[in-house]
Amino acid sequence: MTKTEKMDKILVVDDSADTRLIIQRNLSDKGYKVFTTSDVNNAIQILNSIHIDLIITDLKMPKVSGIDLIKHVRENNKDSEVIMITGYPSIESAVEAVKIGAQDYLTKPFTEEELLGAVKKAFNKLKFSRKIKSQNKLNFTKSFGIVGESDTMKKVFKEVLKASQTSSTVLIYGESGTGKELISRAIHYNSSRSSAPFVPINCGAIPESLLESELFGYVKGAFTGAYENRDGFFLTADGGSIFLDEVSETSISMQVKLLRILESKEIYMVGAKHPRKVDVRIICATNKHLYGLVEKEKFREDLFYRLNVITIDLPSLRKRGDDILLLTNFFSKKYAQILGKNIPEFSEKALKVFKEYHWPGNVRELENVIHRIILMNDDQHIDIPDLPPLMRFTALKQSGLDRTLVEVELEYIKNVLVSVEDNKTKAAKLLGIDRKTLREKLKKMNS
Repeated sequence: MTKTEKMDKILVVDDSADTRLIIQRNLSDKGYKVFTTSDVNNAIQILNSIHIDLIITDLKMPKVSGIDLIKHVRENNKDSEVIMITGYPSIESAVEAVKIGAQDYLTKPFTEEELLGAVKKAFNKLKFSRKIKSQNKLNFTKSFGIVGESDTMKKVFKEVLKASQTSSTVLIYGESGTGKELISRAIHYNSSRSSAPFVPINCGAIPESLLESELFGYVKGAFTGAYENRDGFFLTADGGSIFLDEVSETSISMQVKLLRILESKEIYMVGAKHPRKVDVRIICATNKHLYGLVEKEKFREDLFYRLNVITIDLPSLRKRGDDILLLTNFFSKKYAQILGKNIPEFSEKALKVFKEYHWPGNVRELENVIHRIILMNDDQHIDIPDLPPLMRFTALKQSGLDRTLVEVELEYIKNVLVSVEDNKTKAAKLLGIDRKTLREKLKKMNS
C-alpha cells in the first residue's frame, strides 16, 4: 500500500497497553491508519465520530466485554469487519464470537504473520462486498435507465435489491411519471425469474368489460367472437412477473379474482370449467393510497394486506434534489444521439429553473421537456427563452412565503402581460377584469 492510496482505518481495543502498542506498530508499518483505546466506551465514541473499516477487540475487558462491542458494531456499523483476540481461549468463546459477527478469532500470543493474515482476510472480504454493492448500483443506471444519487433514491435502490431476492408481492407507490414500471422491471430482472417473461399491464387503460378476458384469457365459445382459446396475460407471464399498474382502478369484482390468484395460484379462463395453475410474481403500483380506498370501501381490505407485503415509495422529482440535473444530462445525451444532434449546454439560469420547477409530471415530464427542447432548437446553448412557456413563468416567480397578497397579485398581472406581449385588452380579459381596473392596478405597480 502506497502513501497516495486511501489508508484503511483500524481500531484496536484492548486493556493491555503492550498489546495495543505491538498491534499498532505492526499494522502501521504496513500502511494502515491505526487508532487505539483501552475500553469499549471510548471505542464507541471513536466509531461514532469516524468511519472505521476494521475493529480488533480483546474478549475480556473491564465493565464492557468485546462480545458486547461486536454486537454494537453489527447493529450500528454495516460496512465494518471485526477480529476477536483473547488470552483466554475456549471453543465456546470462539463459536460465540463468530456467531455474532466476528470475521476471525486470534489467540494470544499470536505472531505478526497470523495478525497480518487475519487483517488481510478481513479487508479482502470488505473489498468484495463493496465491489458487489458498486456493481449493483451500476446495474440500475446502465441496465434499467434508473438515474439517481439522492438519498431518497439510494433508499429505493436498497429496497429494490431486497425485493428482488424474494418472490413476495410488491406494492409500489408513486406519483404519475416517477418511474414505477422501471422499478418493477429492476425487481424482476434482478431476481431468479429474470429469464422468464415480464408482462406490464395498465389496469386503468383497459375497459372493465375486457379486463378479465385480457388478464385470464378465454376459451372457445365463451362469448360472441371467441372463435378459439386465447391465453391471457397471467398465462403469458407464467414463471415470471406481471406488473399491474394502477391496481387501484380495478373493480371490486376484479379484486376478488386477484385475491383468489394470490391465495390459490390458480386462474379461471373466461368460460372455463376448471382452473389452471400459474406461477407468477405479482408487482403492483398505484398513485393513490390504497388504505384510504379501503376505508372508503373502494378497495378490498383482504386484498390490500395480501399486496402490502413489500412496499416501495418512489419520491417525486421535486424531492430528489440534484437528481434533476443528473437526469437532465442523461436525457440530453439520449435524445441528442437519437436525433443526431450535438448535446446541448444549459445555462446556469435554465438549470436553476429546472431545480425550482415543481414537476407535476415528474421524470416523465422532464424527459418530454428535454426531448422537445432538443427537437425544436438548433442552438446548442439553451437558456430560459428556450424553455416551455409554463417554465418561463415559473422563472419569474419568487418562491418565498413572506410576500403580501398585493405583491403576489401584481406579480401575476406582470406575468400575464408578458404572456400577451403587453396587450392590455387581452390581459384584462384573461384576468377577468375591465381595462379600467387593470390600469389602476398597474398604477400601483409603478408607484
